[in-house]
Parts: sequence; C-alpha cells; structure tokens
Amino acid sequence: MSASHRPPVPEPLPHPVVDNHCHLDIARDGEDVLGVEEALAQAAAVGVTRIVQIGCDLPGARWAVEAAATHDALVAGVALHPNEAPRLAAAGSLDDALDEIERLASSSDRVRAVGETGLDYFRTGEDGMAAQHHSFRRHVELAKRLGKSLVIHDRDAHDDVLRILDEEGVPDRFVMHCFSGDAAFARACLDRGGYLSFAGTVTFKNAEPLRDALRVAPRDRLLVETDAPYLTPMPHRGRANASYLVPLTVRAMAEARGDDLAELCAAVDANTEVAFGGAW
Repeated sequence: MSASHRPPVPEPLPHPVVDNHCHLDIARDGEDVLGVEEALAQAAAVGVTRIVQIGCDLPGARWAVEAAATHDALVAGVALHPNEAPRLAAAGSLDDALDEIERLASSSDRVRAVGETGLDYFRTGEDGMAAQHHSFRRHVELAKRLGKSLVIHDRDAHDDVLRILDEEGVPDRFVMHCFSGDAAFARACLDRGGYLSFAGTVTFKNAEPLRDALRVAPRDRLLVETDAPYLTPMPHRGRANASYLVPLTVRAMAEARGDDLAELCAAVDANTEVAFGGAW
C-alpha cells in the first residue's frame, strides 16, 4: 500500500504519549512497510514521540534490538509469540530459540521487555497448548530474573494466563498487550499489578465489554498501543495501522471514560515509563 492510500493524519494530541506495542518491521499482505525514519517522524508530528518495538520471533527480535540501538525514540521487547512455540517445538528447536531470546534480552539496556509472550488458543488447538505453556513459563521466569517488563499476549486464554502467572510468580511489571477481556478480567489483571494496554479494538462498535474494562481501570494503569500494522482504529479499520494513528484510539479512550484528553495523555505517557522501566 502506497503512502497515498494510507489513512490520513489525525489531529495532534495535546500531550505526548508512547505507542507501547508496534511492529515496524512487519507489513500486511500487499502493503509496504513504512521506513523507520518516516514512521517515527509521522508519529512524532501528532504527539506519539516514543515507541516500543516488539519482536515476536527470532528474526523480529534481532531486528528490534538493532532498531532500538540506533533510534533514540525506540526501545525493544523480545520474545517468541505463543503461535511460534508449537512450530518450534515440532521442529525440536523451541528451547534453543528460547535460549537465544534470553541472550537478546540480556544484550542491552535498550531491551526493556520480554514479550510478546503468552497464550493464544484462537489459532493453536489442544495439540499446541503444552508448547505454549512451556514457552510462556520460560518467558515469565526470564522477565523476573532479568528485571524486564513482561508483555503478555492473551487470546481466548484468560484463565490459563492468570493461572500460569500465579504459579510462576507475577513479575514486578507486566502489560496485558491489546487487552481483550471484560471488566471482571480487567480487575483480575489489575489485582495482580498489571497494566492494561488498549489498541484500536477499543474503538470498534461491538467492543462495549472492552470499554467497560477501560472504565474500571485506574488511570495510572492505562497504556495505549497500535499493534501496527494490525488493529487499526475506526474509522480506518481494515487499512494498515501505524503509530501516527494512536490519537484516534486515545481520543476514543478519553471519551469512553469521560476523561480530559490532555490529562489522560499525560497519565498514559507517565504510566508507560513506569511499566517499561523508566524514561528513554
């Protein structure tokens, strides 16, 4: 997709925020990847001044570490996505891959997070659950041992995510990436000290349970993300997402909560620094 076909630039935010979950290296089918410099410049122009670049397979994790080392606006998260775990286990290479994730996570202070890890039962059936559980447990242990933030992918697996967190011991900092639960699940995550990160899905018409979760969360536990190039907010659902579209999601969050926009932005910005181990 050419730049001319991308969604238009929204009105800038009144206070900077961080896109705490982005895949700058990934393109959707038939679309071009925005160059890193262009993506950062477009985002900064609307008040999205920093980004957490997430790598969720070995090539992506290596790319994230390199990108964070060369761009001051970026820090990195590295992990094996839960859907990677069964594939690697079937090839007999899951533990070797996890060992490399540990090396990457230990390689630099610019790597702030272990993630996205977690569980995904939407695409992986019962035959892949054991590998996902093993991988998730290894990532939880790694985040705790290295003092990194844990970024959790949870799709159709709420109960098992909480169970494994409780069994392994909750890290000092963890983020529920693209939070997808209702108010009750939000409270369960908050009770364990988690941060709830909302993506473009919170703008969708059928997402009232998600907005209910947004409303019960204290302001000091809220984050915002794109998961770009996926989960594009309304009114551009189905088109390529990018960090410069974060203002659409933040404005929807403020409206749903009845918050002052500038105050919510300031809170999200400060929360992200705490959730990911300090300013950068």
